[in-house]
Amino acid sequence: MPSTETRRSEPLQEPLKALLGGNTAKAMSEHLGLRTVGDLLHHYPRRYAERGELTRLSELPLDEHVTVVARIHDARVHKFNHGRGQRLEVTLTDGSGRLQLVFFGRSVHYHQRQLLPGKRGLFAGKVGVFNGKLQLSHPDYKLLDEESDEQTVAQFAGAVLPLYPACKQLSSWNIEQSVGTVLDALEATAWQGLADPLPEPLRAQRGLLPLAEALEKIHRPQGRTDIAEARSRLKWDEAFVLQVALARRRAKETELPAVPRRPAAGGLLDAFDARLPFTLTDGQHEVSREIFADLATAHPMHRLLQGEVGSGKTLVALRAMLATVDAGGQAAMLAPTEVLAQQHHRSITGMMGELAEGGLLGGAEQGTKVVLLTGSMGAAARRRALLDLTTGEAGIVVGTHALIEDKVAFHDLGLVVVDEQHRFGVEQRDALRSKGGHFQGEKRTPHLLVMTATPIPRTVAMTVFGDLETSVLDQLPAGRSPIATHVVPVRDKPHFLARAWERVREEAEAGHQTYVVCPRIGDDEDAGGKGGGRRRAADEEEPDGPAEDEGVGSEEKRPPLAVLDVAGQLASGPLAGLRVAALHGRMQPEAKDEVMRRFAAGEVDVLVATTVIEVGVNVPNATGMVVMDADRFGVSQLHQLRGRVGRGSAPGLCLLVTDMPQESPARTRLEAVAATLDGFELSRIDLEQRREGDVLGQAQSGVRSSLRMLAVIDDEDIIAAARDEAGALVAADPELEHHPELRTALDALLDEEREEYLDKG
Repeated sequence: MPSTETRRSEPLQEPLKALLGGNTAKAMSEHLGLRTVGDLLHHYPRRYAERGELTRLSELPLDEHVTVVARIHDARVHKFNHGRGQRLEVTLTDGSGRLQLVFFGRSVHYHQRQLLPGKRGLFAGKVGVFNGKLQLSHPDYKLLDEESDEQTVAQFAGAVLPLYPACKQLSSWNIEQSVGTVLDALEATAWQGLADPLPEPLRAQRGLLPLAEALEKIHRPQGRTDIAEARSRLKWDEAFVLQVALARRRAKETELPAVPRRPAAGGLLDAFDARLPFTLTDGQHEVSREIFADLATAHPMHRLLQGEVGSGKTLVALRAMLATVDAGGQAAMLAPTEVLAQQHHRSITGMMGELAEGGLLGGAEQGTKVVLLTGSMGAAARRRALLDLTTGEAGIVVGTHALIEDKVAFHDLGLVVVDEQHRFGVEQRDALRSKGGHFQGEKRTPHLLVMTATPIPRTVAMTVFGDLETSVLDQLPAGRSPIATHVVPVRDKPHFLARAWERVREEAEAGHQTYVVCPRIGDDEDAGGKGGGRRRAADEEEPDGPAEDEGVGSEEKRPPLAVLDVAGQLASGPLAGLRVAALHGRMQPEAKDEVMRRFAAGEVDVLVATTVIEVGVNVPNATGMVVMDADRFGVSQLHQLRGRVGRGSAPGLCLLVTDMPQESPARTRLEAVAATLDGFELSRIDLEQRREGDVLGQAQSGVRSSLRMLAVIDDEDIIAAARDEAGALVAADPELEHHPELRTALDALLDEEREEYLDKG
């Protein structure tokens, strides 16, 4: 660990207020989160502008960026808006023609003092026209001495201008000036004390710039080559330092104690496999082997199970839970909603049969008890479930957030399975893992299996970074049917919606069923009431895509379509005569269960629901899915919803209804979903469109993203190479004793809050 003196001498740790004015430093801290020299120098330009070639005034092209050399003919301030506003108009001439410059706002008098008639200068901007005259609005300029040579002119005209992510209080120009002040100060001391996180042999081998040169070139490039070289180096910084953090965490994981859980021959798992009415796919066999190998080790498994909707992840997870029970432990499955928890409980007990009735009359000798624990259970049922967990009578528990409560105690929790992990915060998962208890007097961490059907951005990011051991199920079991997906653009083609409802009626006439999904419930509380805002149901999520207003008119302000409204309109309109029912998260649990039971039994033709049916619901006879206001959902949710159909022998149909215009980002997103059934490809699209956020948990900790230059999808090669380099370095020097500069960079990246987040996983 570096000494206090070492850290203080590191120039990137210097507070900005030591180099900039107090007001500027305060504004940067409050509005951009920039507090140190390193923060500012890692606040990279978002893009670069080029001033354009030197142009004569008589040859100015409209709407293009130009640079001119000209003399100031006159400069006058004009009042407008009844004297409340003012503008400076400056006329230039170069002998071949005239050009007007215009400035508005509080800077008018500053520019008037600089731009005196008779002075000669370089002026750069985009050519516009006003009142029939060509003009540059708020141009860049540099005044010239009469002796200024051609090189000065050429350098100004060809310069690449950095444009920074800015805010109302700090313009890109303000930020550029501050960066210049900081760079000048560092150059004056020859960057003394700068900690370069990349070891010199690695830099040399990869042909990467030293850090000081990279920072200079990213902020003060002489051309596009400088930018490319700097970006290459700075991407490596981010990838390598983060990979070192992850490599050290992997090493720590292997040191944590866990109880090995090996299935017993002739035990519960074997009995379960013997009663399966079908054969496992090759993928399910392979993934199970990987999981069982992890469970047999004396350190906790930390594995991500990715699989397409319907690929049989739940079955693989259940086999892991049965192996844990065979080995004397308990397994807990954490589900995001009550509907899904109940569905999993029904599915697991259905697959296990008498094996899920251990200790009960008629239960199998090798069996165990499978209990459900949710927030809405009655007091008596809840007490029984808690007692079964404490005594160890229940080997498997399926539950919602209720599992995390302090009063829930386990006899010997050996495995935690988290379904659809993006629904849970790190703290929630960690709280459940902390219930692992002690073994022979020593704290033991349960094994962890995380499942997801469509990896969400952070999951994909962590997977690409290789932090989790990953298993992939990419085979669908026999009997799954294809799903056709189409966008229904009601703005462009209103008659398509009428045809959509005809298709729903045709499915019903063929004996099949359809889901209609809406983003909102539509009752009084939902509409805002006195509180003025939507109150979310306890077991529901907001759509994870933006409810976008993409500049297509005031009708975009309308509220999202609601279940209760749409159900009524369909039942009395285009679907009159069909059996239509509604389902949402604010219904009483018994009512929800009854609606789902009727739908599963074929007593309901059309189920109008919120995303409460997003994951886990399994009705093989449901072949149709209509998603209303589909643009209000994210890519991952749409893929999950689509996975509810095509689960039987008949092909599935998914219709994405939207009134977004053709060229909008929302329509592009929907077209991408319609174009592929590959959840992994969709997760990449999702990541490219939304960026990965922060792999260190920006959403949870509220800190700034550690990834400013690196793009997880585009830079996979750099990430993979950095992972190899980091793994080798950490294996040779786990405490980084021989790499103090890297340790300093790591301390800057991983503040206490982020380190805690990363450790929790």
